[in-house]
Amino acid sequence: MAELYGVETKEVNQAVKNNPKEFPQGYVIELKRSEFQSVRSKFLTTNLEKTRVLPKVFTEKGCYMLATILKGEKATNTTIEIIEAFAQLRELQKTVVELAESPDEYRQKSLMQKGAI
Repeated sequence: MAELYGVETKEVNQAVKNNPKEFPQGYVIELKRSEFQSVRSKFLTTNLEKTRVLPKVFTEKGCYMLATILKGEKATNTTIEIIEAFAQLRELQKTVVELAESPDEYRQKSLMQKGAI
């Protein structure tokens, strides 16, 4: 998230720490120490030895909330891109469900073309 928003990771961590009411349960997921050790062991080329704060994962709602806290042109553009990505993901999800439910072969081909966009 920090890279997307053009800020340092510590700024994202500070935003979450300083605004706990904006990030209720389900907005941010912090990896457990054991999960982090597992990730670190799988990516030998990364420099995760110096990491003191456990990595965080933001849900869709957490991304939106982070966007309201981080300011600047880069943050605004990134927020728009994230919103568009989630909208496209929801549209693709609808298409996949409709594809699975449609017995009509012509309709399935049409939906597959729609999902490829």
